[in-house]
Amino acid sequence: MEFRRVVVVEGGADRKRLKKVLAEPVEIICTNGTVSPYRIEELLAPYEDDQIYIFVDADDSGESIRTLFKREFPEALHLYTERVYRQVETTPYRTLAAILLAEGFHVHPEFLL
Repeated sequence: MEFRRVVVVEGGADRKRLKKVLAEPVEIICTNGTVSPYRIEELLAPYEDDQIYIFVDADDSGESIRTLFKREFPEALHLYTERVYRQVETTPYRTLAAILLAEGFHVHPEFLL
């Protein structure tokens, strides 16, 4: 059985930005802000056999979400935007494409120029 790739982001703007860069079907789930261990379990239960990536903002809120995911889903892989951009939604497309490409995602080539 082939696993799916699932990327967890904080909000809809993050999801929209990643969808624009990605050149493959990827499930993108939004936490919509603050999450609890119960909410994480609920969000990710349908994806327990899939490869989960956590891609949250480089700010206090994002770091607290990331810490919770590391504790609850230690097998998840973490993607990081550069601190200078702070948020996934304000990270330039080219930078997002490079981050995703480094993890083996297929991205639209125009974002690599």
